[in-house]
Amino acid sequence: MKKAERFHRFLEYFSENMPSAGTELMYRTPYELIVAVILSAQCTDKRVNMITPVFFQRFPTVEKLAQSRQEEVYELIKSCSYPNNKTKHLMGMAEMVVREYSGQIPGDVDHLQKLPGVGRKTAHVVASVVFRQPKLAVDTHVFRVSARIGLTTGAKTPLQCERQLVKHIPEEKIMLAHHWLILHGRYVCQARKPKCNVCGITGFCRYFEKERVGKKIKSPPRIVGKA
Repeated sequence: MKKAERFHRFLEYFSENMPSAGTELMYRTPYELIVAVILSAQCTDKRVNMITPVFFQRFPTVEKLAQSRQEEVYELIKSCSYPNNKTKHLMGMAEMVVREYSGQIPGDVDHLQKLPGVGRKTAHVVASVVFRQPKLAVDTHVFRVSARIGLTTGAKTPLQCERQLVKHIPEEKIMLAHHWLILHGRYVCQARKPKCNVCGITGFCRYFEKERVGKKIKSPPRIVGKA
């Protein structure tokens, strides 16, 4: 199957079956979303959603977080992965937003990436979810699932994966495509044991095609680095 047809069927299927996909992180403001996304690195959304209600009670605004003490931030987020680093990132992000952006989370991805703890993925999540920009964030689910389905080929970095995807996805679908791939990877196309028996896209999935004829394919490489 040619890549153009695979993309066409991918867009057609998810547009029909998941037309209003969105993040599972709980948030109300750009500040709350950027905190949640920073916390979500190498951590489940479920765990983050357990942490943030109490966190936002204690630090309801970026100004409050900027005035916090390291030990009190750590105490609230210690159940997530890498709490020491995330404490520093959250405090540094808040201090810079107050100092450089008058307390407003910037919408521009270049400015977002200047913030501590904010890499391209986090910047794209914030820009697409709260500022409605056509930015595609590549996390481990997007990276793995897009390669497994056959939407990307040979991508070894998140940026290579992103460029291959946005080349074939209409601008108005880019924000949705990010969530389609994440949710499909989280609940159906799981890393160790993909649920091909209940999957609705086996008709155009490269992994399923190769599994069906008994030819195993290698898992895509893991991605590491700043989120």
